[in-house]
Amino acid sequence: MNKNILITGGAGFIGINAARFFLKKRFNVIILDNFSRSGTKQNVKKLLKESFLKKKITIVKLDLRNLIKLKQVIKRYKPELILHLAGQVAVTTSIINPFDDFDINIKGTLNLLESCRHNSKKSLIIYSSTNKVYGKIDSYSKIGKLRYIVNKKNITSENNNLDFYSPYGCSKGSADQYVRDYSRIYGLNTVVLRQSCIYGRNQFGIEDQGWVAWFIIAFLIKKKLTIYGNGKQVRDLLFVDDLTELFFKIFKNKKKCSGQIFNIGGGIRNTLSLLELIKILKTKYNLKTKMNFGPERDGDQKIFVSNNSKIKKYVDWQPSTNVDNGLKQIISWSEENLSLIKKTLK
Repeated sequence: MNKNILITGGAGFIGINAARFFLKKRFNVIILDNFSRSGTKQNVKKLLKESFLKKKITIVKLDLRNLIKLKQVIKRYKPELILHLAGQVAVTTSIINPFDDFDINIKGTLNLLESCRHNSKKSLIIYSSTNKVYGKIDSYSKIGKLRYIVNKKNITSENNNLDFYSPYGCSKGSADQYVRDYSRIYGLNTVVLRQSCIYGRNQFGIEDQGWVAWFIIAFLIKKKLTIYGNGKQVRDLLFVDDLTELFFKIFKNKKKCSGQIFNIGGGIRNTLSLLELIKILKTKYNLKTKMNFGPERDGDQKIFVSNNSKIKKYVDWQPSTNVDNGLKQIISWSEENLSLIKKTLK
């Protein structure tokens, strides 16, 4: 009998890629989404059109804040695996409306945990947390022409102190801790992934979230691009295929990983600054657009590079897609789907 996987936020960027991956693994996929974000309806429509496993896909339109209906869904499907990807995803939005940010990220997560505690206690819940739980991270050794210089001291491990900077950091960090504690107190099988910058196909990036995809889109449609801060901020990039492979590895090592928190990113070999990405788009791909600089955003990190040593120890995982190959794939996808991307920006 095929296993059930439920993906909250399953019509979004990571969710739709995970759905494809697990369909190929012969899972029954339940996509749960409220379809509030641009591109989600298009993602599902395209998935249904291209998939030969349509009978194994179930679409549930539901907001996680609806506890009664969420309990019904969990009770009905009793999924062996839950990928909790749904949430409010932008620091800027959280600053504008912290109440909504709290309601979606904390209450929505608590509703899911309670639904599983009462109706599907054996489910493995993998929670998509964020590097923002570590706060602003201003430390760096030197400043180069295009980036802050990264050294070993700048690589963040799970032992780094938490510092929930911005309402978004507070809500994701609080949910992060709830997920962990439901493993300790109630015996749920939970894993927290504190993710760095994830990028790849089906990413409808916007100015407030998904910066790699957004920069590519802005260059392709020749939309004026605003760089906040000096553009030398450094992130490690993780291609979405590597993340979906990790989900499966954690599922296969459920007992070993349950109750754990892992930092997940591209690592030091897959770092880029904003200015470096712009240079690549200009020189390697011959793309152009106008740009200007704005003030640094609240809560922005000068450097974030994930230390992946713990997750490698637990499931022998490390990124396999380098930045050059990953950028090639996301640019190709964005070019092929440019008309669709334009519609989501209206």
